[in-house]
Amino acid sequence: MKSKKSSETTKIKNKPEKNWPKIPTDLDPWRPVWAQQKTFDLASGKYLKIWHGPQHPGVTGNMSVELTLEGDVIVEAKTHVGYLHRGFEKLMERRKYIQCFPIVCRICVPEPDFNEYLFATGVEELAGVQVPERGIWIRTLVLEMMRAASLTMGLGGQAGAFGLVPIGQWGVAHRDYILDLFEELTGGRVYHMYIIPGGVRQDLPEGFAEHVEVVMNKLEKLIADIERVMFNNAVFKARAKGLGYIPPEWIEPYGITGTTARAAGVPIDVRKDNPYLIYDQLDFDIILGSESDVYERTRLRKEEILNSIRLIRQILKRMPSGPVRAKLPNVLHWKIPAGETYVRAESGRGEMGYYVVSDGSEFPRRVHVRGASYTHAMAVLERLAVGISIADLAGLMPSLQTCPPEIER
Repeated sequence: MKSKKSSETTKIKNKPEKNWPKIPTDLDPWRPVWAQQKTFDLASGKYLKIWHGPQHPGVTGNMSVELTLEGDVIVEAKTHVGYLHRGFEKLMERRKYIQCFPIVCRICVPEPDFNEYLFATGVEELAGVQVPERGIWIRTLVLEMMRAASLTMGLGGQAGAFGLVPIGQWGVAHRDYILDLFEELTGGRVYHMYIIPGGVRQDLPEGFAEHVEVVMNKLEKLIADIERVMFNNAVFKARAKGLGYIPPEWIEPYGITGTTARAAGVPIDVRKDNPYLIYDQLDFDIILGSESDVYERTRLRKEEILNSIRLIRQILKRMPSGPVRAKLPNVLHWKIPAGETYVRAESGRGEMGYYVVSDGSEFPRRVHVRGASYTHAMAVLERLAVGISIADLAGLMPSLQTCPPEIER
């Protein structure tokens, strides 16, 4: 089966009952937000300053947004991620390469395997390691399983932010079904350390493909239920449509990627634009939206889950035989040749990239992580929050797919 050209896209079907208005904005994406900050006289009683988070249902992790309100309308928003201070990038400079894997998988808890893959690929490019074909296919399988798990939980979180709590429980439960598969494959549920330099740690267990198919069938049924309960819900439509509109001309200056960009009709997908692993051998399209609001971004992620299910079935059907890992020297005394490289991949939230520098020693000289959360959850969120009701902020934040540890690296 030949893969389709990267220019081929699929429009999601979205026919609202009426023309929902977009929220107009005159903000210039090329001017930094601090250049337009105002001074508010809190003593006047006209304004109120409150903190949204870090313990709040609409906050996706240990972060907080400092809000200045006029009535119930947000007039200024400042993102704070000072509740983490994990310093992953600097920690890796003090660890040997193989010791970095328990660190990188914590850079984004819902999607650890993308970080494992990127760091392993950076090391392989510097060391000239060739991954066996079956190892490449298994890596792709793992990434698509993790994409489905992350988006499923995120879909539930988006629903819960608008009060549809049962869908949030459904999302967590079905993510656990996928984590059961990861536990069977790797021995761990959340953190896996399964993708390592040279391939993957071990082969697929016996009967794994059949177990995956059972879970994919459950996931398809869940999506059908969510379609009825969430996307056909008049309250969800009324609150999500028109909220958080991102103009297509913001995509480039802000560095917006992933489903957030594709919901604006911009066909950005690393799997197509810069094919890696076996994505150029798989049959799938870039799924595009057009409305670029919270409703459209949520619907697009629902379609991405179905797309991952289709990719997982393709991979399992065409999985080659052979070794899964290349032979490496003693990894505790492995000196990587001096050099630098940048590798990237399409995570469930957007483009992720790793810049890895080696000075020829047993320790990384520099590791820098580029994730989607920094631009989405800080620069973009601070702009979109202005002018909306405080009640809508909890629904806006999950639509930008924030992962705070990825910001506070």
